[in-house]
Amino acid sequence: MPTARAPCSPNSRATSSDGKLDVRLAMQKELGGNGDGTNPEQLFAAGYAACFATSLKLVAGRKNLDASDASVTAEVGLSPNGKGGYQLDAVLRVRPPAGLSSAEAHDLVETAHQVCPYSNATRGTMRVDLIVEQ
Repeated sequence: MPTARAPCSPNSRATSSDGKLDVRLAMQKELGGNGDGTNPEQLFAAGYAACFATSLKLVAGRKNLDASDASVTAEVGLSPNGKGGYQLDAVLRVRPPAGLSSAEAHDLVETAHQVCPYSNATRGTMRVDLIVEQ
């Protein structure tokens, strides 16, 4: 199982156990930090986009569709949770494979949303808006 470590000290680094991930962390300016590094929301957005793209490719393959021209952009932000803390919100902008009707594209994206581990992990705990861009 992959592991990563992130100390709580200022100007720290997040690193993976295999050394393939090594990024400087910084708190966002909006939260009082200097913004001179990667923040957790950026890391989550990158992971969610990659995971959803893999799920989209898997679902497309099951339907004998070539998804090599498809893409996923994840926008992840923070909003107050009404209890003194914050919650994540996400927008997934999905460009489906070319040549699909609007209905086929929406069906493919919705099915990928049911398959994606990130979507399954966050379902019911955070707002995720799916936007199909054709």
